[in-house]
Amino acid sequence: VRLAESGGGLVQPGGSLRLSCAASGFAFSTYGLSWYRQAPGKEREWVAGISNSGAGTNYAASVAGRFTISRDNAKNTVYLQMNSLKPEDTAVYYCYWGWGRVWGQGTQVTVSS
Repeated sequence: VRLAESGGGLVQPGGSLRLSCAASGFAFSTYGLSWYRQAPGKEREWVAGISNSGAGTNYAASVAGRFTISRDNAKNTVYLQMNSLKPEDTAVYYCYWGWGRVWGQGTQVTVSS
């Protein structure tokens, strides 16, 4: 079982990034998945979740209206589109399969001018 995030980087405030999480080793379309993030010196926090079909999504209050989680079950990939980024969004972003308790390795997002 593996989750591999990509798409992080350095972006200016107000900019956008799209993170991807490629999954392998389990029946991807059967399960919901989540994105979490961890900023320096802070605890890891939940960011967004998506149901197995993609029809259901939910978001932390801090990112609602700016971030969009989606998935492509044909590609075994979940995405996090991040718009209107703020410096406080700077963190390592992780993909998480809750049923199997599997984390990806994380991808760094830095929002700075």
